[in-house]
Amino acid sequence: MTINRPEKLNSLNTAIFERLDAEVSEIEKADHIGCVIIRGAGKNFSAGHDLQDIGEGESVGHLRFQGRVVERLANLAQPVIAAVRGHCYTGALELALAADLIVACETAKFADTHARWGLTPVWGLSQRLPRRVGVAKAREMMFTCRTITGSEALSMDLANRLFGEAEFEAGLDEVAQSILRNSWFSNAANKRLTIETDGLRLADGLSHELHRNAGTAPDMAARIEQFSKRKA
Repeated sequence: MTINRPEKLNSLNTAIFERLDAEVSEIEKADHIGCVIIRGAGKNFSAGHDLQDIGEGESVGHLRFQGRVVERLANLAQPVIAAVRGHCYTGALELALAADLIVACETAKFADTHARWGLTPVWGLSQRLPRRVGVAKAREMMFTCRTITGSEALSMDLANRLFGEAEFEAGLDEVAQSILRNSWFSNAANKRLTIETDGLRLADGLSHELHRNAGTAPDMAARIEQFSKRKA
């Protein structure tokens, strides 16, 4: 999925979220999609929530709708990758954090600037950012509004992988292909387990994993047989 508004640095408005909502609905119904990549057209992921919309008094209803779309993206059965080049600010960072993996280009620039504009997050940043980078680093980003480079994002676990500009597309494809080579069933089941046990005590999480386990994939036997033939 590509946020295609490059003339506005792919800033996010209601129309973008309506299109994203429709795309997520189609993916939710599909059993042939093994991985989802969300990215921005051109040289930037997104400059964030369109300030013009905010200045014109975007309704609470719109904000709740947008937040629900972000949540639906996060809860897709498939692994979701945010492919980040250039700007990834504030609302765009909230969108990227809904992905399971963030694959960044060396040109990536991350920032949470809610406080600069007198705003507070409503699309999940206050919950997802601390879980990804730790409370102290999340507070630093939120309080200072400082821009984080791609290499710094990698070092603080905001980004999972980092590639140079020339290698970015190939690197992104390699990450996606490494996911697609594995079982769709297992990837979905593993993601669901991590979502369902988030915040549980260890003992409760272990019990959940044991008693609510999805079991083995329909293609398990074929995968093992293929491996055995290679070893023979």
